[in-house]
Amino acid sequence: MASSIQFSNLHPLSSLPSLTSPSPKPPSKSLVSFPLSRPYPLRLTPKPSAVSLVVRAVPKLSEADPLPVSSEPGSGKFPNGSGVYGVYDKNGELQFVGISRNVAASVEAHRSKLGAELCSSVKIGLVDGATPDRAALTGAWKSWMEEHIATTGKVPPGNEKGNNTWVPQQPQKKPQKKPDLRFTPGRHVQLTVPLEDLVDQLVKEKEVVAFIKGSRSAPQCGFSQRVVGILESHGVDFESVDVLDEEYNPGLRETLKKYSNWPTFPQVFVKGELLGGCDIISAMAEKGELATLFKK
Repeated sequence: MASSIQFSNLHPLSSLPSLTSPSPKPPSKSLVSFPLSRPYPLRLTPKPSAVSLVVRAVPKLSEADPLPVSSEPGSGKFPNGSGVYGVYDKNGELQFVGISRNVAASVEAHRSKLGAELCSSVKIGLVDGATPDRAALTGAWKSWMEEHIATTGKVPPGNEKGNNTWVPQQPQKKPQKKPDLRFTPGRHVQLTVPLEDLVDQLVKEKEVVAFIKGSRSAPQCGFSQRVVGILESHGVDFESVDVLDEEYNPGLRETLKKYSNWPTFPQVFVKGELLGGCDIISAMAEKGELATLFKK
């Protein structure tokens, strides 16, 4: 069926205006001193842009012939060039208009994913050129979309904003979490300031500090994991310190118990004061008190 569509013959180049002026007559020797071995061609009219040629080469949506999409994989004989295509359902309703560097592969992907109900036939308009640029393809797509909207007054369902049936949304990357703070560069480094003084300085300089078991990206106990989850869900900008990290925070666990007079972990400090552990943080979150606290 694909051979019945001769897009290259819709607007033969012979019907287009001349792209360049006829070669001028050689100027007389008395007026030109250029060496004969270095000709300087003269162009009187600018060459039309590639996009203008593309628009003339692609048929209108209403003029393109529909090609049936077979239910068998790989049996459809569609061109594999670059172009615009429109997919119709079994009732002949246009469902989606797309562009592709390989139309045949895109149509096959739609057929495989959505089946014959939504992919019953397809109209194809190839864009001239071996590798047409993005602007040329977009121009062809826009032309078909505008024609369909002008005729029906609506956008094809698959092209509506928020529709993920035809073009799946790319998963959003999770924001990178803050690294955990460390009190020393390593166990081999001898502190010149008592660790308790460093803890006191940290909790007073930083608005929210959570001392947890494990890292914030991989807590090592359920209570620490819950506290991290609550703080993150409330959008709290907090610092985290791993009390189990004896390489970079040696002795921190026992030091912190004495500093806060609180025997268990996690421990959350806000503006230099101990707010509490998992039970208190969870209760405040359930009552809405935590949200109120961090809105101030």
